[in-house]
Amino acid sequence: MRADLNERVTRVDPGTPCGNLMRLYWQPIALLDEFNPKLDPRMAERPLKSVRALGQEFILFRDDQGQFGLLDRDCPHRGADLAFARHEGDGIRCPFHGWKFDATGQCTETPAEPAGSKLCQRIRQRSYPLVIRSGLIFAWLGPQDQTPPPLPALDCFEAPDSHTFAFKGMWSCNWLQAFEVGIDPAHTSFLHRFFQDETLEATYGRQFRGASAGNVAGERWPMSRIMREFAQPDIRPEAMPYGMRLTTLRAMNEDLMHVRITHALFPHTFVIPLSETMTITQMHMPVDDTHTYWVSIFTSFADPVDKDTMRNQRLRFTQLPDYIPVSGRHNQWGFNAEEQRTKTYLGMGEEDINVHDQWACESMGAIADRTRENLGMSDKAIMLNRRLLLQAIDAVEAGELPLGFAQAHVAASRLGPDTVDGIAPAKDWENWWQGEVKAKKAAAPWRKAQEAMPS
Repeated sequence: MRADLNERVTRVDPGTPCGNLMRLYWQPIALLDEFNPKLDPRMAERPLKSVRALGQEFILFRDDQGQFGLLDRDCPHRGADLAFARHEGDGIRCPFHGWKFDATGQCTETPAEPAGSKLCQRIRQRSYPLVIRSGLIFAWLGPQDQTPPPLPALDCFEAPDSHTFAFKGMWSCNWLQAFEVGIDPAHTSFLHRFFQDETLEATYGRQFRGASAGNVAGERWPMSRIMREFAQPDIRPEAMPYGMRLTTLRAMNEDLMHVRITHALFPHTFVIPLSETMTITQMHMPVDDTHTYWVSIFTSFADPVDKDTMRNQRLRFTQLPDYIPVSGRHNQWGFNAEEQRTKTYLGMGEEDINVHDQWACESMGAIADRTRENLGMSDKAIMLNRRLLLQAIDAVEAGELPLGFAQAHVAASRLGPDTVDGIAPAKDWENWWQGEVKAKKAAAPWRKAQEAMPS
């Protein structure tokens, strides 16, 4: 990739080509958990925090009525920092001159002005549309004169809170290299390779440790064994109205085919299977050019999610309140040479595979230099996504709506999307995976309840 194109697809500050594109899609600005006093005691008395997204500074707060507000961080009076505002229950007040704002950004008081002044009626701090769903607070940061599209009609947003769990983590790298790791089907056979498989009884909430659907000669194989033993996948990316569908085939023998169906939801989300009954929808929100929050929603098609177990598994490797990973460049991401020889292909732990992806992303540098790459056939999905990204940036510059969920009719169309990780008959794998999807949906209690409701 040329240097100028690499700049075009990575820079996200206001006014940049990619930044203008990203602002047309909903961004996962925060977890609801970030306002949980049990996880962050500060929130008990002052539910306000600063947040940064797409190179911009904001404050996010909740008032006493439970309404959230996302406002620009600089006070519209003289630019003082509202991250230090007084939280007064029905709004926040700038300590500089006492100007007060409600959750919509409307100025409600300017106490230093003369009696009878109506100045506050003319003052409104820029606020941004918010939607709360599946444990996340989403913000739309697009132009004020545009109506945001609906939040996409995905399974992770349609499922009840009982069947979803959200978590996130910060990586010190550009958003695109973080996203590209997730849409690369070949890396799982190497980066996440375990030399020993675990029993399937203790794999809840852990990626690549559960069983693939189907079996071999009556045995259920763990995903880790599949990825280890069949490392030359046939990758088939297909452009879709929402982004890409990725079909990855691993021929096991003449009779059996391992099939993995995943999706890239433009511009920065992928959907993959965690297990036979749970999916991961992972977004990659650019904090700025060199930092990214990955934000995951785990959606269960069977029992309610054990949120405490899922959260505690991940908090072992994450520092609150900012969700900074314990491992990083400062400690060589926990690298252990003995482990690399005997237990894992990478040598950075067996419990938290996020650190594997973190190393891959961060070790490229803050912004990967794509002029030095040498891509191969296993990078077909990466190449297609970059073409779609450049086309979408061009569309925005031409005054058009870009690909996918920025278009209201695409966002409103019910889309799973359907994921599969399983062992299929080699000659009938297409019908097999579609049947697996139908069976998973039919068994989901919350989908049954939704379908039973009158339209």
